[in-house]
Amino acid sequence: MKILVPLKRVADPDNANKVKIPAGGTTIDTTGLEWKPNPFDEYALEAALRLTENGANPKTRQGEVVVVSFGPKEIEPTLRSALATGADRAIRVDARDEQLDGALVARALKSLVEKEKPDVVLMGKQAVDGDSNQVGQMLAQLLGWPQATFAATIQEEAGALLVGREVDGGVLTLRVKLPALVTVDLRIVAPTSVYSRSTAKTFKYNDGVRFAPLPAIMAAKKKPLTEVKLADLTPDTALRIQYLKFEPPPGRKAGVKVKDVADLVNRLKNEAKIL
Repeated sequence: MKILVPLKRVADPDNANKVKIPAGGTTIDTTGLEWKPNPFDEYALEAALRLTENGANPKTRQGEVVVVSFGPKEIEPTLRSALATGADRAIRVDARDEQLDGALVARALKSLVEKEKPDVVLMGKQAVDGDSNQVGQMLAQLLGWPQATFAATIQEEAGALLVGREVDGGVLTLRVKLPALVTVDLRIVAPTSVYSRSTAKTFKYNDGVRFAPLPAIMAAKKKPLTEVKLADLTPDTALRIQYLKFEPPPGRKAGVKVKDVADLVNRLKNEAKIL
């Protein structure tokens, strides 16, 4: 099985307080931010690795996992980290964040899928910076592929995947024939969430994503990492969404200490006007 995993670099949400908006509000100053792989995309990579291995012997890859990311050369350490974790190849689509939106990424990925011909595109349900949750659905539509979003479980079958989708009422189970697109939710990295046909159902993975040992990190430097120009994937690089201005949220007033419950109720009724 060949799996393509789109992987986005995002600013660490724990450093959101470092975000600055210069005068005029036309851009966001990212100086001082720390970058990391989008967590949901990390979960997708873990799921892809599980689907292409025997869990009892993960060093034997039974398929190919290719990661792709859109960004400048500075994102290559993120791709090398994915290679160290177990991915076989990496592709960097040369672009800047301000040159991209969800629709453009989907169009470019469609072209890449047609070149790479994976059996599965496996990706996070959304990126934690924009939270738009749209690229997977757009890409499936452009490809004309069956899709399963918000996957909590995946089991490989002959020519298909059995996917448990998280929905409001619980888990909806459906079968998608390959080739297919799947977006994953956070429960996909539970110990019994993903099984290839080679992994016994009695086997349990460690909870969460795997970490690369030092030898794998060194070996990742020799794995293929190729660069592709955005314009080579899609001649239509027009944006459907443009950000015109950024501004910080209004400052919050300091809290008020109340004497007792009666004082609290009085303030909520007469000052806050919420009672």
